[in-house]
Amino acid sequence: MAKIELKPGTMLNPVPAVMVTCGNGDDANIITIAWTGIINSEPPITYVSVRKSRHSHKLISDSGEFVINLTTEELAKATDYCGVKSGRDVNKAAETGLNFEPAEAVTCPMIKESPVNLECRVIEVKEYNTHDMFIAEIIKVHAEESLFDNNNRIRLDKAGLIAYNHGEYFGLKRQPLGKFGFSIMKEKTKKRINREKAKHARAAARSRKRK
Repeated sequence: MAKIELKPGTMLNPVPAVMVTCGNGDDANIITIAWTGIINSEPPITYVSVRKSRHSHKLISDSGEFVINLTTEELAKATDYCGVKSGRDVNKAAETGLNFEPAEAVTCPMIKESPVNLECRVIEVKEYNTHDMFIAEIIKVHAEESLFDNNNRIRLDKAGLIAYNHGEYFGLKRQPLGKFGFSIMKEKTKKRINREKAKHARAAARSRKRK
């Protein structure tokens, strides 16, 4: 298939869409970030890249802290609003109906409606022409009880998370294509996984009937 050559640009897609909280008290703010990810596992280290001109850039620079709040299809409109409007001009939490709740280890708040919150403390800043990358250690994680199954495993596939793809938001509720390592999975392992899925499906069906 023929391809068209493009000039260098930020065409890595899709990317996460998250709401980042920073500041505290009356200065607490929410900024939507798509340029974020994981860069180390032990200890868990993440980053957010923020334009130098953004209000949140100064808040994160001053405090050295932020919270990454995963967002969902139900929160898509609020997510978009918090990426368009500036905290210099509006109270984004008030305008979107989002509620703050205290974090445990950092001074900035978490978003109560978010299914998962990652408390982060900045350990390094990389400065670039348009954005600065705030590299931070994830020091606390909070997740809704409803996301855990009967084996106490977190099921983020049930959270209704969203991604950002070339200017648009997309839900992630489609069936998974396969778990990590599925390309070399042994047949007996596939059968065991299918049995477990069937077991969980039957348990879920019984639970729905009781309700």
